[in-house]
Amino acid sequence: MPVATKTFFFSDVHLGSPNHAASLAREKRLVAWLDSIQAEAKEIYIVGDLFDFWFEYRHSVPKGYTRILGKLAELVDNGIKVHFFTGNHDLWMFGYFEKELGIKVYKEPQILDLNGKLLYVGHGDGLGPGDHGYKIIKKIFSNKVAQFVYRLLHPDVGISIANFWSKTSRNANPKELEHFLGEDREWLLIYAKEKLKTQHFDYFVFGHRHLPLDIQLNENSRYINLGDWISYCSYAEFDGHQLQLKYYQAV
Repeated sequence: MPVATKTFFFSDVHLGSPNHAASLAREKRLVAWLDSIQAEAKEIYIVGDLFDFWFEYRHSVPKGYTRILGKLAELVDNGIKVHFFTGNHDLWMFGYFEKELGIKVYKEPQILDLNGKLLYVGHGDGLGPGDHGYKIIKKIFSNKVAQFVYRLLHPDVGISIANFWSKTSRNANPKELEHFLGEDREWLLIYAKEKLKTQHFDYFVFGHRHLPLDIQLNENSRYINLGDWISYCSYAEFDGHQLQLKYYQAV
């Protein structure tokens, strides 16, 4: 058996959107990719928005997603470390993934040292200039009192409201965001450049943008956006020496 040495990153699968059939096909494709990398994966980082909506009630979680949850449990049981960064669509995680799946969950960006390479990793929502409306909303959604009040809603009601909000939020995004905006307007790229003024990182790894990007920031630092699994099936692979943006094509 080959020694598992690689680390993988992916984000923005948005399971549950836009309907059950499309979500199920995407879920099966993601599981097939995880099958294909399982033998060589040492660690896997899910960098936010695996789900289009996720809220953990005290005694219930959203229905569905049995294939991906089962696959993640299998990976962990086989000794592969799996990490989860919450995104703006699956912000409300309160222990289910840690307890049931053995997956460590992060709610803020993290600094990783992989074989001597420094990575700054996070979903990316709320970082960089602009988007002040969302930053206010995120503070409200992260407030424990607001979360307690929301949990008082019956899951059928709470999930229906959240699914409506999620769809409305997505439809509100302008079409121009589907394309590269230029280095002076890409807010996560601007954020990475500002961070480099205070500390060196070999790689910045973000999701949220839904656009695969690999940009050289300076001679020793790169910005990588992981894209998504709706249009691109893109991910990043670290082989112990360098991080590369790749695309999955089912056999």
